[in-house]
Amino acid sequence: MNGTPGSGGGAAARRGGKPAEGQPVVDRAFALLAAFDSDHRALSLAELAQRSGTPRSSTLRLARSLVHVGALERLADGRYVVGLRLLETASLAPRGHGLRSVAMPFMEDLFHVTRQHVLLAVRDGQEALLVERLSALDASPVAYRVGGRLPLTSTGVGLVLLAHAPAPDQEHAIDAYEPGQGPVGIATAADLRRALAEVRRGDHAYGRQNGPRPLDTVAAPVRDGHDVVAALSVVAPSTGFTDAGYGPAVRATARAISRKLAEDIQRTAHP
Repeated sequence: MNGTPGSGGGAAARRGGKPAEGQPVVDRAFALLAAFDSDHRALSLAELAQRSGTPRSSTLRLARSLVHVGALERLADGRYVVGLRLLETASLAPRGHGLRSVAMPFMEDLFHVTRQHVLLAVRDGQEALLVERLSALDASPVAYRVGGRLPLTSTGVGLVLLAHAPAPDQEHAIDAYEPGQGPVGIATAADLRRALAEVRRGDHAYGRQNGPRPLDTVAAPVRDGHDVVAALSVVAPSTGFTDAGYGPAVRATARAISRKLAEDIQRTAHP
C-alpha cells in the first residue's frame, strides 16, 4: 500500500540495464538518466557508468552531450546531477503537470479535511508513478516522493490503476504475484484477482499494511470523461482510520477532479 517503501535504488537496474550492442543513442542516454533515483541524486562518472551498465568511454561522451543540452548538470566536484531542462520538458506532460494543475485545488481541499498524506498517481507499465503528494508535517512517515514509482499490487492507487488497466496487463500482474507482496487480505494471486474485481465493482480500493507503523489507505479512480487516467488516495495511520471516514471524501474528490478534466477536454476539443 501507499506507505510501503519502494521508490529507491532498484529502479535504475530495472529500467536501465546493460545497453545492447548497437543500441540507439537515445536508449543509451535514457539508461544514464535512469541511473539516478532518490538515493542516488549525484553520481560520479564511474558510478554513472556502473549503474547504467554503459562503458565508461561511452558514458563520458553521452554525459557531455546531456550536459550540453541541459539534461544533466556537472557539479564542482565532478559529479553529475539531473538538469533543469528535464524539469522544463516534463512540465509539458499532460499526464504529469497537466493533470496535477487540474487536480491540485481539489487535493488541497482534501488535504485540509484529512491532514494526512494525499497522493495522485498514474500508471506507467507495471508501476504507478507519483504525480503529486501533499503531506502534513506530523503525518506518519512514508517513503514515496513525487516522481517516484509505486508497486501496483501493494498500494491503494496501484490497485485502482491495475483494476482499470488493459486485461493483458492485469493478467501479467496476477501471474507474477508473490505471496506477501500485497496489503492485508491479498495473500495469493487468486486474492488479487478478487480484489481487482471488488475495486471495479465498488469504484475504490481499501488496504492495510502492517508494520512498525501500520498504515491504511483508501483510493479512487480519476477519469477524463471515460477512461481511468489516474488514482487519488489518502494514507493515514491505521489507528482511528475508517473507510467510512475517509472513503466518501476521497471518492467525492476523485469525482470532482474527473468532472474538471472532462470539462477541460471538452472545451479544448470544441473551443
